[in-house]
Parts: sequence; structure tokens; C-alpha cells
Amino acid sequence: MSAQADAAAGARGSDAVAPRIPLPTDRSQPKYGLPIDHAVARFAAAVVRRDALDPTITELVRLRCARVHDCRLCRSVRDVAATEVDEELAAKVDHHETSDLPERAKVALRLADAVILAPTTADARLREDARRHFSESEIAEILLDVVKWSQQKASVALRIEVAPREGLSELRFDGDGNASVGAAI
Repeated sequence: MSAQADAAAGARGSDAVAPRIPLPTDRSQPKYGLPIDHAVARFAAAVVRRDALDPTITELVRLRCARVHDCRLCRSVRDVAATEVDEELAAKVDHHETSDLPERAKVALRLADAVILAPTTADARLREDARRHFSESEIAEILLDVVKWSQQKASVALRIEVAPREGLSELRFDGDGNASVGAAI
């Protein structure tokens, strides 16, 4: 499974800018005005407010989702709360199974891969590994994080996700769980 995920993440051309499917030219409707958009935003903010996991594991899972989904915006930001995650550590996400990441991080990334790529691969061994390294609350948070960081898949598939700035930028969350992109890193 991990080899599949690594191949999928590395095989994409990630610098394409044009939408894959042209957008409507009628800009009279607000982009995020539908009730479903508001519900997704509330869900995402609620997930971000969970704090069972340490920021490093949360950021590694977020980056894995960004890499697998090929989200330009998500790949271009770093959560300022995850102070241990530098670019050397972030690069290990792509090849986590063969990296020197701690086993706890590898298990979290295996679980993320199972949810993103092939849920039926979440077998007894993965469940046992997850329970050995994480509490039930932490496992729930990893799963919710993966769902939260996967909600942009339709926008990425159409290549209409918010375009990132050049280089890396700070990612911050306020007390309500709302995200903001800050200064360049």
C-alpha cells in the first residue's frame, strides 16, 4: 500500500495552473455561498479544534493528504504550531515507510494512507499498531484530520483550488478553528 501511495504522490505533475475543467464565467454567485459549503467549513473548524494529537503528527498527516491529493495550496503552507516540522522532516512524508521517522509517525501515515487510498487495507495489524501508539481519541483525531484535509479533492481534481503564493507560507488557526495563511516562511 505505501509503495502505491508513494508512486501516486510522485507521479503527478503538480505545477499545472489552469483549471482542468473550465469554470463558469458568471461570477454573480458567491464561491462559497451554498449551505453545504458552510457545513463543510464548520466541520473543518471543529476538527482543527481537537487537540488530542501533538502538532507534529497532525502536520505530518496534513502534509501526507496534501501530497497524495496534489493540493497546491496545502503543500505550500506549514502549520506554525508544528515547530518540529522543517522541510527535511516534511520530505520524509513521501517515503515514510523507508524513512527514519519514528514508528509512531509511520503508523499515523499508514492509517492516513489507508483512509485516503484503500480503506479495506486497514487490517488487524494496522489496528493493533494504531492502538499501540495512539489512544482511541488520537486515532479518532487522525481519522477526522484525514477527512478534513481531503474535503478539497473535488477542487483539486478540477484544479480550481485556491492558488498558493510563491514558496512556503505560515498556516495558523484561530481559537474557532478558522485557518489563515500568513507570512512567507
